[in-house]
Amino acid sequence: MLVWFAAFKNHYSVFIRPNVLQVFMDELKPFELAKSAIKLPLDKPVPFHFVTKIVKFGAKVNLKNAQLRAKGKK
Repeated sequence: MLVWFAAFKNHYSVFIRPNVLQVFMDELKPFELAKSAIKLPLDKPVPFHFVTKIVKFGAKVNLKNAQLRAKGKK
């Protein structure tokens, strides 16, 4: 899994693996964070471009990890 989400009364959260989230800490300063989630207020536009950037980076990390595991099995 790359990203999952949940809706709450006053915000929604986008959950991301902590190792991926750490890479974007400087860019995440305007957002409220939890251990592995970005809390986004319901009254503001969804930062699609930023979420897309994080998901694409997470996909690259997953692909790299899968390639490393495949090399280890040979």
